[in-house]
Amino acid sequence: MLENSTILVTGATGSFGHKFVPMTLEKYNPKKIIILSRDEMKQWEMAKLFKDDPRVRFFLGDVRDRERIYRALDGVDYVVHAAATKIVPTAEYNPFECVKTNVMGAMNLIDACIDKGVKRVVALSTDKASSPVNLYGATKLTSDKLFVAGNSYAGGHDTRFSVVRYGNVMGSRGSVIPFFLSQREKGSLPITHPDMTRFMISLEQGVELVWHAFQDMEGGEIYVKKIPSMKVTELAKTIAPDAEQEVVGIRPGEKLHEQMIGSEDAPYTYEYDEHFKILPAINSWDKDANRIKDGEPVSRDFIYASDNNPDWMEPSELKNWIDSNWSKIGSI
Repeated sequence: MLENSTILVTGATGSFGHKFVPMTLEKYNPKKIIILSRDEMKQWEMAKLFKDDPRVRFFLGDVRDRERIYRALDGVDYVVHAAATKIVPTAEYNPFECVKTNVMGAMNLIDACIDKGVKRVVALSTDKASSPVNLYGATKLTSDKLFVAGNSYAGGHDTRFSVVRYGNVMGSRGSVIPFFLSQREKGSLPITHPDMTRFMISLEQGVELVWHAFQDMEGGEIYVKKIPSMKVTELAKTIAPDAEQEVVGIRPGEKLHEQMIGSEDAPYTYEYDEHFKILPAINSWDKDANRIKDGEPVSRDFIYASDNNPDWMEPSELKNWIDSNWSKIGSI
């Protein structure tokens, strides 16, 4: 599907974009991947990595800027929407800015993709959009709803929208693994709560989930990858076995456990070998055989959270992952 196509990635100078671009270039050989972001320095640094590849283009712009998005989408076949204001405390203290990017930016992109005849759009979501307790999660839930409803909003146009949702990305910027690695020499690691758990997904798995969404989507699906969980105390012990763990309290807007599917979504959720799929409640799309395919409905009270997950990551698995990714984040 993506072969010889033109793909635009919003917010592509972040961790996801740095993994999506080389993996997609190698697997699908697209005609062009357009990097859209608003940080010129990050674009400058990323351009150095692809200076000899004419398939990678850079476009300075912001999803808040409706006119710029329209220009960026000229000739684009597929879009991955990764741009977001996503640091939880930042969103809590700068709510207007978070809404402008995560909600208004999504609206701009949906309108522009329909008008420009983009074939398919996959938006990245977060566990925090499921039963949100912070502003970031609330704006991403709103964004998810916008992209789902965008399939109706498109009317007779052929543009289709879908969403992928996953939790803590191992080794991504600002995540707990590189933070603990940077702090372990101090002999003490801050733990927000001794019972806290998190889902664990690699960037490679996140990219593969986006690829799957492009191949599978009819429009309106939310794809949730099946991934293991880990207690934060166990994670800290694996990274720094001799360090003390200091309980510092949960930050504003932070959950004790990550949740990717709530009981409210269970009646519309289907299970597959490697993922779940939440279908839209609107237009009876949750009963559409083309969207369900070979999925099995989950129980009516189903919840997919990091504390009730049947799959748990062993410390040895985490250590092996860190060792194999040492060039990016450090090693044990």
